[in-house]
Amino acid sequence: HVFRGHLITTPRFSQEPADQSVVRGQRVILSCVVFNYSGIVQWTKDGLALGIGEDLRAWPRYRVLRVQELGQYNLEILSADLSDDSLYECQAPDAALRSRRAKLTVLIPPDDPVIDGGPEVLLNAGESYNLSCVSRGAKPPSMIEWLKDGLPVEGANSITEVLPDRKRVTTRSYLPIQPVDTDTGRNYSCVATNLAVPTGKSTTVTLNVHHSPIVTLSIEPRSVLEGDRVTFTCQAHANPPIMGYRWAKGGVVLQGARESVFTTKADHSFFTEPVSCLVFNAVGKTNVSILVDVHFGPILLVEPQPKTVDVDSDVTLNCKWAGNPPLTLTWFKKGSNMVLSNSNQLFLKSVSQADAGQYVCKAIVPRIGVGETEVTLTVNGPPIISSDPVQYAGRGERGEVKCYIASTPPPDKIVWAWKENVWEKEKGTLLERYTVEQSKLSSEGGGVLSTLTINNVMESDFLSTYNCTAWNSFGPGTMIITLEETEEFPVGLIAGGTVGSTILLFIFLLVLVLIFYRQRKGSRRGVTLGKPDIKVETINKETHSLEEDSGSVSTASRMFLPSVSFSPSNQPFKDDIELKSDLRSDTLDTRQEYDLKDPTNGYYNVRASTHDEVRPASHSTMHYSDYRSPTGTPGGAASISSSTGACYDPRPPSRLSHISYAQFNTFTRGGQSQQPPANPAPATSEFPGDCSLLDSTSQLAYDNYGYPSHYQTYRMGFAPSSLAPLEAGPSYEMYGVGSGVGTPSGSETGLGKYGSSTRFSYTSQHSDYSHSRHTQRMQTHV
Repeated sequence: HVFRGHLITTPRFSQEPADQSVVRGQRVILSCVVFNYSGIVQWTKDGLALGIGEDLRAWPRYRVLRVQELGQYNLEILSADLSDDSLYECQAPDAALRSRRAKLTVLIPPDDPVIDGGPEVLLNAGESYNLSCVSRGAKPPSMIEWLKDGLPVEGANSITEVLPDRKRVTTRSYLPIQPVDTDTGRNYSCVATNLAVPTGKSTTVTLNVHHSPIVTLSIEPRSVLEGDRVTFTCQAHANPPIMGYRWAKGGVVLQGARESVFTTKADHSFFTEPVSCLVFNAVGKTNVSILVDVHFGPILLVEPQPKTVDVDSDVTLNCKWAGNPPLTLTWFKKGSNMVLSNSNQLFLKSVSQADAGQYVCKAIVPRIGVGETEVTLTVNGPPIISSDPVQYAGRGERGEVKCYIASTPPPDKIVWAWKENVWEKEKGTLLERYTVEQSKLSSEGGGVLSTLTINNVMESDFLSTYNCTAWNSFGPGTMIITLEETEEFPVGLIAGGTVGSTILLFIFLLVLVLIFYRQRKGSRRGVTLGKPDIKVETINKETHSLEEDSGSVSTASRMFLPSVSFSPSNQPFKDDIELKSDLRSDTLDTRQEYDLKDPTNGYYNVRASTHDEVRPASHSTMHYSDYRSPTGTPGGAASISSSTGACYDPRPPSRLSHISYAQFNTFTRGGQSQQPPANPAPATSEFPGDCSLLDSTSQLAYDNYGYPSHYQTYRMGFAPSSLAPLEAGPSYEMYGVGSGVGTPSGSETGLGKYGSSTRFSYTSQHSDYSHSRHTQRMQTHV
């Protein structure tokens, strides 16, 4: 029990002072509680006793807060200062107790930071610069951060400096920048922080960046033709303001141009010589240049120079053009279209004398123009003789043998040799009847023409050959020339041939005019229909007799018949073809008549005939013929019956009036049958013998013209009324045409598709009247 009571009454620290931090000017309390102790308690600062009692007079800001019952002896420091930054200890001397040492740290915020050169920093664009910010007297040292327009900026460097009190520190931060003209008015901030001011202290400066003018040079219009006006605009801004402008072209100052806009007339030089605008201010100057897209035709920059080279040498010809848009350059030899080169140089390897001549360097600027220049290439070599190998002279006349010598260099010697004769200028040879003359031809490139003249040409002169030889420093050139006698033509023969040719030409033209006249006359006869589909067909058919063909004289009906042209291919007629007919009748009114043209264009005498098949009610077939009496007067139906000696012309009547069209044509839909002719023509046997020869020469059979009668034919028409009414069926249908008397083919008798148009039939009799049972008919369907 005693041992237990002894432990309870022993003094001890129940709470010792701890390390603390305090911002300068603030209050701080260091704690000290001694358990079961009633003696003296004191505090020490850095080992120095502060005193005994509650009031420490030597330390007016210090006071011991004592609570005896609790054993509490706390040390209170008011308005902490840097001097309070020390080690503190609580002691109980009577009990020989000492607490641990507590570190009191006094925090001092930095002074307001300062940026050198603020509040506006003047800088030059493009020049490097270090922004400097200073934070002084901080404890602990302050941290500096840079902001650019409120956004953090990296790359700053900092240094620190300890103050003499060895407690506080000054911090300096440097931020390197490369200002540009756009940085004018930009804000940079420096923020200093430490434990005393966690939110930091800051300061801000504004940049004023001076820069030389920034220039933009524009042109309007962007592309121009040579001679057009063009406007240059120089837009610039600068800090400080612009002081002036200066314009130049190709480096040469344009006097009088002092504004920001310059207008002038553009030529081709603007394409290669730039226009510049110089703008200046107090800081500096800026020069900007631009080329004009001028469209211009070819301009020769380097003119080719004539060249003279020896044979088998290499040669290069030079030529340079300028143009815009980009040009196309070609080299070719004059007189030839072969392109030799497309570059500025023409290289010729191992040239021959044939390569000598004029060469053309041609430049083409698309849509602008063309330019060309010529250069002469001279090739030194042996003489070249280019005379005709055969020359002519008249017997007994004065004759000449010409020798043209092209030579570079000129020939040194020219020699003629013929028969046993030799002429050489250097030797002054004189020959009877022969003379030699030489002349220079400047128009032929400096060649020499040597002419051997023969007086009173004889037979022996045509039997000899003439050798023309020339020499120069490169060697000889020679040519063998023969002389032939000129052929003479009698003047009378020439004149007669000319007159005969003229007469033949006149006859030929006359025949062409007659043919054209006949065709023209035929094309004007007839009536023009609309645009029908017209088909011409030939049908081999046996008719009853010539009586049916010729018995319709008195009952001839007036109607319009189409004029057609027969061809073996039966090709369709063209649209808008003129259809005309000419029917002759002495008993009909001839007022306002239309002519019927022979549908075979004169190949046959064509006339209408009846058909032996059943005809529909709306189908109308016309019959016409011409009657010739023995006396030559036309007759009518009465004449036919009264005279068997009369002859009927197989050609169709030539005239028919359309006024009586309604009187003689009946188109019905009621199925009425057509009445047969009132006066049928006499049978073939009733014609006199001489009628068989009537116009027989013009009535040729189709077979005679190469149109086979066995070709299958088709007809387009109306169905018989017994099969179907007219309104029942569609328009048309093609069906075959049979052969034989009274034997229609199956396609003809079957029900087809018919329309309301009229079929016109024409027949042409064979020239032989003994074959009266067989006729060939051509049908035109509309």
